[in-house]
Amino acid sequence: MKAPVISMLMVLALPVAAQDVANGEALYMKHCATCHGIDATGQGPMAGVLMIKPADLTQLQADGVFPTERVVRRIDGRDPLVSHGSPMPVYGDFFEGEDKATKTHSGQPILTSAPIVDLLSYLETLQPS
Repeated sequence: MKAPVISMLMVLALPVAAQDVANGEALYMKHCATCHGIDATGQGPMAGVLMIKPADLTQLQADGVFPTERVVRRIDGRDPLVSHGSPMPVYGDFFEGEDKATKTHSGQPILTSAPIVDLLSYLETLQPS
């Protein structure tokens, strides 16, 4: 088999990462609340100095589906957002390493890091029922 095929099979074979909501909340408070606010509505103390207003993270699931892939890509830098002179998040290096697989709403696996999987689990708890 060719290397890309083997790599894809390895990703598909990875177990879906266990999610730690409490760790995700701690990560959010440490790395995200400054811009997005403690209540995640985009009203953090640094929001006023940013070129782009922070997103209201309580409305990510507005259409009824949590956008796992979009959120992962924004946090890990694959879909960068330059809102304060550097790619979001300013803590990007912290979220690297310890690869984990998670799944999108459609069941598609996406590879990211363990801290991002935990952060996702916390962000999902903030969505309206």
